[in-house]
Amino acid sequence: MAGKFEMYTDKAGKYRYRLKAGNGEIIAVGEAYNSKASCEAGIDSVKRNAPTAQIKEVPEMKHKPQH
Repeated sequence: MAGKFEMYTDKAGKYRYRLKAGNGEIIAVGEAYNSKASCEAGIDSVKRNAPTAQIKEVPEMKHKPQH
């Protein structure tokens, strides 16, 4: 079974998407968008850019103690 994008509105009324693998597991979640069209454009961007995206390991962020 192929993966799928699910678009939905969150509690704040913003549009969001999640990408689910064929087994139903959520493997990616998009940011909040003000409009459905913007959310759809975000999905299209992932579809276009993901196949050629590089994988880059970044160093772990060190948190400074709060005083």
